[in-house]
Amino acid sequence: MAFNPKQKILIVDDMSTMRKIIKNMLTKMGCNNLTEADDGKPAWEMIQKAHEEGAPFEFIVSDWNMPGLSGLDLLKNIRADERFKKLPFLMITAEAEQSNVVIAVKAGVSNFIVKPFAITTLKEKIDKIFPG
Repeated sequence: MAFNPKQKILIVDDMSTMRKIIKNMLTKMGCNNLTEADDGKPAWEMIQKAHEEGAPFEFIVSDWNMPGLSGLDLLKNIRADERFKKLPFLMITAEAEQSNVVIAVKAGVSNFIVKPFAITTLKEKIDKIFPG
């Protein structure tokens, strides 16, 4: 399934500047159905609520390190729930450690991106998640 810029995307990061950067990159890629959350806890609630309302999120872009519910814990919640097992999830982190990549892959991450990154890298990662 190719990437559809019209799909509903949730951007999760505790830093508003980072959310704005990601949002701007996705907007330049043609995305306009973007929602933001400042932590994994409200994001998890938003994911469930959107599903119950019949307008589920189709792609999650989440930071790893957040004070409340981390991106990894959010991913684990998503993968543990039958409704969201296949929900595409892109993890963003400042930690380029191989052990983190392994942890995220074991938890079921769709792809991984290390900060800082350019729009070309974001597009490449998304294209790997949504092969044409």
